[in-house]
Amino acid sequence: MNDTRKPRIFIIYTGGTIGMVENAQNQLVPFDFNHLIDNVPKIGKLNYEIGNYQFPQPIDSSNMNPTYWGQIVKAVADNYDNYDGFVILHGTDTMAYTASALSFMLENLRKPVIITGSQLPIGSTRQDGTENLITALEIAAAKCPETGEPMIQEVAISFENYLVRGNRSTKKSSTNFRAFKSYNYPALGTMDLHIDFNLPYLMRPQTDEPLSPQYNMDTSVLSLFLFPGITEEVVKSQLATPGIKAVVLRTFGAGNAPTEQWFLDALAEAIKKGIIVLNITQCVNGGDEQKRYRTGDLMARAGVTSGSDMTFEAGVTKLMYLLGKGLSTEEVKKYLETDMVGELTE
Repeated sequence: MNDTRKPRIFIIYTGGTIGMVENAQNQLVPFDFNHLIDNVPKIGKLNYEIGNYQFPQPIDSSNMNPTYWGQIVKAVADNYDNYDGFVILHGTDTMAYTASALSFMLENLRKPVIITGSQLPIGSTRQDGTENLITALEIAAAKCPETGEPMIQEVAISFENYLVRGNRSTKKSSTNFRAFKSYNYPALGTMDLHIDFNLPYLMRPQTDEPLSPQYNMDTSVLSLFLFPGITEEVVKSQLATPGIKAVVLRTFGAGNAPTEQWFLDALAEAIKKGIIVLNITQCVNGGDEQKRYRTGDLMARAGVTSGSDMTFEAGVTKLMYLLGKGLSTEEVKKYLETDMVGELTE
């Protein structure tokens, strides 16, 4: 199927290092979209039709939150029928969180939403932003030669030489140009002289339902990071935090935790009160095999939900999304263990 029409790509600029400049104190601060485009004249050589939306006040990604995610979702939804793909320019610090959140919030997505950014400002003499932006635009415009459908039909991160599923991604380096990696799922593509897509691993939605943007993200989620010597007082005080509905328990190895009775009792008491406890290992590679060892099996018996091989970023944002839909505790637990948009291996 041949489509001779120019690709139409919509860029959403949130801020981040890619669009930053130095202020009088030699600090990097977000600038605006026009500055960014002025520094990437190569965009014109792509011969694409480009639309754009810029946050009213571009932000450092450390300030990213569900309200901003809603702005991104709305920008995609409002322009969904008029563009072939979307590129989101975003700071690296919380990029994996945003990619995970959007994968849930953009229900029935059938077009590419490609997130990218850079480790150095795009106006610097040495910088990685130009290549990252141009590559992301080309990926967003790529189509299957046989069907004419978008090659990518999901939220993904394009950074340096790799394209990875958004809800499988983790930032692995604060300095390396290859800042992101998908540890538990193959890369969706590699970029060197050519852009090569890993076709068997690309998301292909099983529904023809229209895009259904979701905006309600419930932030009543807490993270409890275990370490040797953590005390009963610390655990119980965190589990008693007013207003929380779910806890992401960061466990050891294959999903293990202390077997001391006070710890198991604290978890059981929280679960009895209706708090969801999701087990996600501290290890970036592998996952939670909660019943492999006795320690994990005891938590399972207490009612702790397995996070399988989800990333922490995916676990947190999936909880926010499910809680935001007003589901019952048992429904949330069921969906946490169900692969919804490629975020876990069942």
